[in-house]
Amino acid sequence: MKINRIMALQLMAALSLSIGFTSCSKKSGSKGTSAATGWKINDKKGGFQYNAKYKKQETPPGMVAVEGGTFTMGKVQDDPMHDWNNTPNQQHVQSFYMDETEVTNFMYTEYLFWLKTIFPPTDENYKNIYVGALPDTLVWRNRLGYNETMTNNYLRHPAYANYPVVGVNWIQAVEFSKWRTDRVNEAILEREGYLKKDAKITEAKAESTFSTESYLASPTSTYGGNEELVYKGQRNKLAAKEDAKNVYAQRTTGIILPEYRLPTEAEWEYAAVALGGIREYNTYKGKKKYPWSGQYTRSGKRQYRGDQLANFKQGKGDYGGIAGWSDDGADITNEVKKYPPNDFGLYDMAGNVAEWVADVYRPIVDDEANDFNYYRGNIYMKNKIGEDGKVEMVTTENIAYDTLSNGRIVARNFPGQIAQVPIDDNETYLRQNFSKSDNRNYRDGDKQSTRFYNFGNEEEGTDEKKDDKNRMYDSPKHSVTKDSLGNLVRKYDHSDKRTTLVNDDSRVYKGGSWRDRAYWLDPASRRYYPQDMATDYIGFRCAMSKVGPKSGKKKARG
Repeated sequence: MKINRIMALQLMAALSLSIGFTSCSKKSGSKGTSAATGWKINDKKGGFQYNAKYKKQETPPGMVAVEGGTFTMGKVQDDPMHDWNNTPNQQHVQSFYMDETEVTNFMYTEYLFWLKTIFPPTDENYKNIYVGALPDTLVWRNRLGYNETMTNNYLRHPAYANYPVVGVNWIQAVEFSKWRTDRVNEAILEREGYLKKDAKITEAKAESTFSTESYLASPTSTYGGNEELVYKGQRNKLAAKEDAKNVYAQRTTGIILPEYRLPTEAEWEYAAVALGGIREYNTYKGKKKYPWSGQYTRSGKRQYRGDQLANFKQGKGDYGGIAGWSDDGADITNEVKKYPPNDFGLYDMAGNVAEWVADVYRPIVDDEANDFNYYRGNIYMKNKIGEDGKVEMVTTENIAYDTLSNGRIVARNFPGQIAQVPIDDNETYLRQNFSKSDNRNYRDGDKQSTRFYNFGNEEEGTDEKKDDKNRMYDSPKHSVTKDSLGNLVRKYDHSDKRTTLVNDDSRVYKGGSWRDRAYWLDPASRRYYPQDMATDYIGFRCAMSKVGPKSGKKKARG
């Protein structure tokens, strides 16, 4: 009896100890406290501030969510070109957002309006900013065709407002994406009480603009350092304290969206083919030749039977069919959303206009090097730090301009942004995943890949003519310089020994267009074009990475 009583007391002690540990564990990980230290989070007195109530990334304006997954990239059903340009390979793409439609004339002219308002082209300091962003409307001209109506009206006339913008080169598309990032985040921060209402309209000017990265690095430097326009956050518990820290929006706040950008080739192709609509459990039912289900370009639905599902060229001299009953409803481009979306809810992923993607073009996709979020074109940069130890801001005096091969001048940053420089040995030393800033030629086109590479040769790199001869892609090397009077001096490469047009400035475009036959509507088809040139059949749409879980909720089987 005495032994049983002792055992009972020991059992009660063990249970109380267990309960004590459980309650302690629960307390340290409970809402409002740190599971690591037990300290209070978001204390009114100060300390660690964090958005513990964050739920999910908000859907960016104009975009739809694309759930990531695996697919066979580069799988074309036909190959009439016989150019070894597509090699099927299995790739996995992370979830991301993509524009529902191509960027329209309306969207791009809003960009032009902002540039013209903030950086007046009448000001000598800024004239190249606005002019460099203008689409090339002369792309519509043809030596033996009358297209002056489009040359004069397509970009700005309201009749074409919701048509995809064309005449935009790859560089301009990238700059538009950067601008869009700042304007969207500026509006979000205003909505959430971190910026003065309407400051983006009434206060913004050349020396006083908003930049997402500049705000994150130094919030008080926003709008040219006018702190009256930048708030500590109306909902922040520490906002009333003058000396309080961590009271401005940060990455940890969770409201600032990632950057708008061009989609990678893998993302674009994955989004276009939209295999989700023909899957059963973890396998695909049948094949898809186009962004829609089926093997044909015409609709099989009773209500729309016989209608074309995309805007493309159907034959010589046939861009839209016979008058009175048009095959695809358009002769040149067409208004967005005129054709059914694919299974991801994306419009015009085939036809209308082809689209720029982010990748540098190479004849092969190196899936042996990487089969996850594949992308060729990484150039890693970092914020430039001044002699005072602070980030260096772009001003009127140090705006970076690029002179393109055709002599056009394009601004690559604006006042108010943080100056960028390539990464150096401090970031690459003893790393295994990358070793330099510019990775466009990794495993293809670098010195080790050339036919005449002589490892360890001390004379290597000293003979410019020899190096030019031995480079992997001996494309023409045109140059544009300025003379002492500021006039452009164009030097054209007249060599007849060049064997390719591929170089590090060749960018991939996808999707087929109003000028293309049906073969190019296949999402896996791919072509390239110089990044500083534009056409009347290439446009673009933006993408944005999705942070957090792959999908929002668990999907039903089937």
